Amino acid sequence: MTVIRHMVVHGRVQGVGYRAFVEQEAHRHRVEGWVRNRRDGSVEALLSGAEEKVEAVIAACRRGPYSARVDVLHQWDGDASDLAPRRPGEAFSVLPTA
Repeated sequence: MTVIRHMVVHGRVQGVGYRAFVEQEAHRHRVEGWVRNRRDGSVEALLSGAEEKVEAVIAACRRGPYSARVDVLHQWDGDASDLAPRRPGEAFSVLPTA
């Protein structure tokens, strides 16, 4: 079953390679979507794919890369329109700060 999950991660998640980590995990698990920094210091992502693969990426995001510290990860269901910010032709995009 395909699911779409929106998440926001708080902690030490900017300036530590967190977005690149999310992108790598998404590619590794063949999950579509996007990731971006937010002005409040958090990282926001949208993940779309098979439920077990999306959950695997979320589990990895709870740990993050070595230099990150994840304090809180909020997640909720998204819908297909949430995929719109992706760059044309990309399955997973790293977007500018919002």
